[in-house]
Amino acid sequence: MSAADTNGDRDQLAAQARELAALRSEVAAWRERFGKLPLRDDSDFTSVSGRAVEPVYTPLDLSPGLLGQGILPGQYPYTRGVHPSGYRGKLWTMRQFAGFGTAEDTNERYKFLLSRGQTGLSVAFDFPTLMGYDGDHPRSEGEVGKCGVAISSLADMETLFDGIPLDQVSTSMTINGPAAIIFCFYVAAAEKQGVSIEQLQGTIQNDILKEYMAQHAWIFPAEPALKVIVDMFEWAAEHTPKWNTISISGYHIREAGATAVQELAFTLANGFCYVEHGVARGLDVDSFAPRLSFFWDVHNDFFEEIAKMRAARRIWARHMRERYHARDPRSWIMRFHSQTAGVTLAAQQPLINIVRVAYQAMAATLGGTQSLHTNAFDETLALPTEDSVRIALRTQQILAYETGVPNVTDPLGGSYYVEALTDRLESEAEAIFAEIDAQGGVVKAIEAGWSQRQIARSAARFQHEVEQHRRTIVGVNEFVEDDETAVEILKIGNEAEASQRERLARLRATRDQALVERRLEALRQAAAEDRNVMPAMLDCARAYCTLFEIRHVLEGVFGTYREPVFF
Repeated sequence: MSAADTNGDRDQLAAQARELAALRSEVAAWRERFGKLPLRDDSDFTSVSGRAVEPVYTPLDLSPGLLGQGILPGQYPYTRGVHPSGYRGKLWTMRQFAGFGTAEDTNERYKFLLSRGQTGLSVAFDFPTLMGYDGDHPRSEGEVGKCGVAISSLADMETLFDGIPLDQVSTSMTINGPAAIIFCFYVAAAEKQGVSIEQLQGTIQNDILKEYMAQHAWIFPAEPALKVIVDMFEWAAEHTPKWNTISISGYHIREAGATAVQELAFTLANGFCYVEHGVARGLDVDSFAPRLSFFWDVHNDFFEEIAKMRAARRIWARHMRERYHARDPRSWIMRFHSQTAGVTLAAQQPLINIVRVAYQAMAATLGGTQSLHTNAFDETLALPTEDSVRIALRTQQILAYETGVPNVTDPLGGSYYVEALTDRLESEAEAIFAEIDAQGGVVKAIEAGWSQRQIARSAARFQHEVEQHRRTIVGVNEFVEDDETAVEILKIGNEAEASQRERLARLRATRDQALVERRLEALRQAAAEDRNVMPAMLDCARAYCTLFEIRHVLEGVFGTYREPVFF
């Protein structure tokens, strides 16, 4: 380097130092003037998560290395999005959560949504299905079809997608404990349609760690449950390469009361745990990591939610490249679905929920989601009606086609506040990772109740703030109405349960029972011998073994999870 170049660099550094000194002086003077002004007394100016928010943000709040890495969309570490073209290349998938009653009922709802512009399907299962019970099991009584669709066998899955070509639609299925079984039903249904399973696209949630942590829909203990998940990683990499084998979900952690940074940290820590179990199996990380996906809650704090998604992409990329040594850039890229926050929906003045959902949806798109579900305004009261789900879908369509939001990739990039908040969330998440490691890792932290206690404390803090009127919830603790207009809700009767019992009775009477017993025994042997259970489980599905029959066989080998008492 020449003397002239050296002197030029010194001059540039000196100029930058003078600019920073001048900015610090200006900010100090501004803060002095600000401190003399009266402020509103109806807010403590904190985020939904309880984080103090400064009155102004400047370049002084940015990390020194901000301009050095990933300044453009599509560049590692993907803070500004994973695609250089953003939504100019492809809009997010509009995927409304749907399912109720029988497979026939939900099939009609799917066709209704697809005819009105929805671009992907999302299956909501009823509680018996979520827990691995058939619709005629004694523990299913009174719950069949009430909170989602009842799926007890391949026959139900065939009906669910009747007239919907599975090679032409992307399907997301929200199920965890019996996820592998339900996935086998879906694969077998595609085969029945004559569809090549290599063409299947979609996601199955399959995230058992957050079940132990937040939602409590489990079957097997942690280690055998994780073993089955890795079985799916291994099998799907070869047979269904376009399918996302897991959706690592922050949504239910946040719905349980976690803060934004807890949702971020616990979810990513769970993701790292799945990666570690795959690698421990001997799988090449790049063979399965590109098909891992995520699922985020979009709460009311507009900027916090945007920053959360930006920080999530950055953290995942860095850990996958630097900690797990993934070589394929697809393994570094976080792909995720988002859903507006169900926990923010109020039963009081429910039409106001339309406004909440619209702002949350905008935050999701500004944060760069690849797929989005907008809650219907009546979901806090019941399953959505056709009218309410149409409004929810139209909310996304207005956002996509009328607002101009998709025109610019990461339009809030460079915002002093958003960039500073992104940095802060990343730093706070890394601190929680260290705490989890100190507990002995994700599974040990769950078994000790440490993770659950952190979430419970955050939930209690938020509820206390609402009850003390320190945090305003419009229509709930402020701006209440004495006489509210009732809204029409969808009511699910007991017809679905009766129908499901009849369907299962016909199935058991007409299937090859000897084949069923052979296939179930082969599955038992595969599980007992610690082999990959996916081939045997798929054979069970093809033979019309039921959900509970398959669950029961695996339960006999793996045992059942019992939640420890820790509160």
